[in-house]
Amino acid sequence: MDLNSILSQLGVGSKDTVYLSVTPGVGLELIQLDVQSRTVKNYSYRPLEYNESLREIADIEMFKNAVTELFEELKINPKCSVVLNLPMVLFGSKELPLLLADDAVQEALTSEVEQSYIFKRYEPVVSWADSNNMQSGDLRKLFYSALQKNVIDDIKNALAELGITLAGVEISLTSILKAMAFSGLAEEQMKDNVSWNLMLITPSGYSICSLVGKNIIDYYDEPLAIKSFEGDEIYNAINASAQITLMSYPANYLYIVSETDMVSAELLAKRLQTDSIVNYLENNSFKKQDILPVSLEVLEETAHKISLEAIGIAVGSAVSMPVKFNFIVSGTGEGEKDDPNEPIHVVLGSSEFDISPNAARNVSLLIAIVLVVPVLAAFIGIPMIGNKKQAQLDDVTARLEQTNAEIKRIQEEQNKANDFDVNAEIKKVMSSNRSKLMGYTALGESVPKSLWLTYFAAKDDGKFDIKGESDNVEDIYIFFKNMKDSLISTQLRLHKLQMKSDSVDDAVTIDPNSPSDYEFEITNMSNTEVSNLEKALAEKLKQAAEGKTDNKDAKK
Repeated sequence: MDLNSILSQLGVGSKDTVYLSVTPGVGLELIQLDVQSRTVKNYSYRPLEYNESLREIADIEMFKNAVTELFEELKINPKCSVVLNLPMVLFGSKELPLLLADDAVQEALTSEVEQSYIFKRYEPVVSWADSNNMQSGDLRKLFYSALQKNVIDDIKNALAELGITLAGVEISLTSILKAMAFSGLAEEQMKDNVSWNLMLITPSGYSICSLVGKNIIDYYDEPLAIKSFEGDEIYNAINASAQITLMSYPANYLYIVSETDMVSAELLAKRLQTDSIVNYLENNSFKKQDILPVSLEVLEETAHKISLEAIGIAVGSAVSMPVKFNFIVSGTGEGEKDDPNEPIHVVLGSSEFDISPNAARNVSLLIAIVLVVPVLAAFIGIPMIGNKKQAQLDDVTARLEQTNAEIKRIQEEQNKANDFDVNAEIKKVMSSNRSKLMGYTALGESVPKSLWLTYFAAKDDGKFDIKGESDNVEDIYIFFKNMKDSLISTQLRLHKLQMKSDSVDDAVTIDPNSPSDYEFEITNMSNTEVSNLEKALAEKLKQAAEGKTDNKDAKK
């Protein structure tokens, strides 16, 4: 079962994420990227009028129609989530006390935003983030941005009518920075500790974003009535204004990006007087080459329209910028949603999901079970296994003590009777049969450590019968080979090799700590002789058990 199926059973609805960008000069863009190969898989756009004065989509119905057409053209299921890029309305920075709570920060920044002419008429949605490593004493520097609440609500409602969920909203500045990082256009500039300025030219003026690597340090916006100039006048006007501004932001690099067809970034780069190394990018009709390679699905003429904003929004989490905003979530992006029951957008690797609070609780419970159950099982099971093994060890110890006591008793009886003399017996063997001596010698030199002999017989006619046990087959074969090598002329053979257990079930459950698991018999007797020997031995053992043999026979 895959991840989507599991999450679906837990109440988590898997949805595709679609990336849209409202880009003045292009319209509404829909883009799909292959992040691994850094190529554009699919792309299309529709003209969409944007009101630069009011900083909003001119006609929300046209927006809804454009979305419908794009989804139909690219065959996208409307039951999806949309992350949308919008043109930046307001961006700024402010220093506030470190100890100020988030709600107080929100209130202070909202008061600051409301001083702008746009937000004197419309309620703002403010998103803010801490600037990295920019604290001075008891103060911290915050970057903030704002969009009109009614604009976001209109877009959300328009998409909802189509069955689409608005999962996130970003602004053009952060989208452009992400696109430059993803495409490698600003690879040199975005290295650590490299200072550089991004100069954005828009129909309403220009802005300078001062950075060190990927970290935004400062931001300056200069309104300029670009449409009121004719021909080269606009370059002279920007040059005269920007020279003074750039002196306040000394940097190694200056990167000029033109967002309007009225200004060529290339021409401005040649005329702008600065000590920085100047790079430029045409994000307008002056564009000479595509920002990213495109698949064959995208027509060449259409591919030429792809903007930095569209690429930046489609990058998603593949590029992380220190300063980022999301206007669907209040405050820094970590606050609660307007609707506490509204699904939360979650990204897990290459999959993205909308998860409700109830489903989130289900997932949390599942994770808790997966993590806790093995721990509990180990906590309960290990002592049980330990107790079982201890009982087995105690049983073996008791039997060993009993065996040792029996051996000691037999030895004492033998010493008392003085009927068995080891040295005399050895002399007897040496004098009567040299083959027996060779057998004993071979036996003493060939027994591995993990092998035990339970029976040994050497007859006067050179016949041998050896029985024993071992906990592994390898030692049995080593012992057999050594005996054959030592007693070359005896023609020993491995008559029997089997597990001690009488059944498969017993074999499976054999204690791994048991001293022997296999029994064997090595002999040079015929099968009939072996059988007769075993019968004779069995008869003697039976008689001994019944007490019918005399003391001497029992000892033998």
